[in-house]
Amino acid sequence: MDAMMKMLVDEVRLTPILISDPPLLNVQGVHQPYTPRLVVEVITRGGVSGLGETYGDGVYLDLARPLAEALVGHPVTDVNGLFALAGLGTSTDTGIPLDEGVDAGGLRGVRTADKLRLSVVSAFETACLDALGKTLGLPVHALLGGKVRDTVEYSAYLFHRWAAHPGASPTDDWGAALDPAGIVAQARRFDRLHGFRSFKLKGGVYEPEREVAAIRALAEEFPGRPLRLDPNGAWSVETSLAVAHELADVLEYLEDPASGTAAMAEIAARTKVPLATNMCVTTFEEVPEAFAKEAVRIVLCDHHYWGGLHRTRELAALCRTYGVGLSMHSNTHLGISLAAMTQVAATLPALHHACDTHYPWQTEDVVTTRPVFREGRLTVSDAPGLGVELDRAALAALHHRWLDDDGTLRERDDAAAMRVADPEWRTPRVPRW
Repeated sequence: MDAMMKMLVDEVRLTPILISDPPLLNVQGVHQPYTPRLVVEVITRGGVSGLGETYGDGVYLDLARPLAEALVGHPVTDVNGLFALAGLGTSTDTGIPLDEGVDAGGLRGVRTADKLRLSVVSAFETACLDALGKTLGLPVHALLGGKVRDTVEYSAYLFHRWAAHPGASPTDDWGAALDPAGIVAQARRFDRLHGFRSFKLKGGVYEPEREVAAIRALAEEFPGRPLRLDPNGAWSVETSLAVAHELADVLEYLEDPASGTAAMAEIAARTKVPLATNMCVTTFEEVPEAFAKEAVRIVLCDHHYWGGLHRTRELAALCRTYGVGLSMHSNTHLGISLAAMTQVAATLPALHHACDTHYPWQTEDVVTTRPVFREGRLTVSDAPGLGVELDRAALAALHHRWLDDDGTLRERDDAAAMRVADPEWRTPRVPRW
């Protein structure tokens, strides 16, 4: 078998799973006890398997299945061809309503058919690059042009949280964090366990004054450390400006204080605090307006949103051209996605802010060896592909959990999870304050 034949896709395996998730609070509600993820395996005719990971809700599965069938027989080198195979930019109906406001899984603005397709393509592209790297004996970062750093810095992700999900026993020993003292204790532990140098607090949960107090407490406990606050668009323009004024001396940046580019632009024009986003700029089509209006100074890239690692590099080039800073967004993810994030982050020259990661909150994984943060950083793997191997026993167990579920947890719904504790809860309309 010649070299090119070995790189043709022989099979694609899709494995939906449910991973345990702690009761982390956000503007929409609370994380469910289990979160759906999708593991993609691309197997070449040469017998090499590549891995990818993305959201596992039903709509993503519905889009992934036809793409998996269409990819068979195509070379793993043809990652550009994935977009046509997935129907990007077409009018193909996804069969779901797309005008429901903020996306429940990613909190990334209005849901569209192409945003969903891009999140699916991202896992397939990552799997193809992993398989190609293993075939050639090269790390993924070499396939992207080569690394410019040997380690990637990550930020601790702090949440207001309960000790346990309603009616359940605690699944970890973190305890509750419902006030500034609880947030500081959480940050101390992240600092001790992983050495994180910067801290991001998920806001939009309590009234702004309470979250301002938490940031102030962090600034007192960790003087000079970079601090971020992200209320996921929960505030009005005036509330956002009041918070920016109050915290101007300690914030590295304020992320998505209000919803929409117009509101962000108004806030940006009236404060010197840098505004960041992973909500109003999540596709290339959203870039021109946001950059022209100077609505944001930092974009949080996310290869799941943008359609893969190559397109993440394209976004980074645009940001560099327009003088916009770059960080990296995170959602509930496993070791496959973390490896992909680290590989592409290693290739971005202008990545001047630590990347977000939920990973320390996850107690389960499908990779054989958990990545280890040292001084808040991950070492960039030079092993072929992504540098991770699949734990098939763990994958099978998490898939069985998905199979055994009655369907209520196969769709991420933070509002539904909150209604277990508060039957009257409804996703708040924004601005909430």
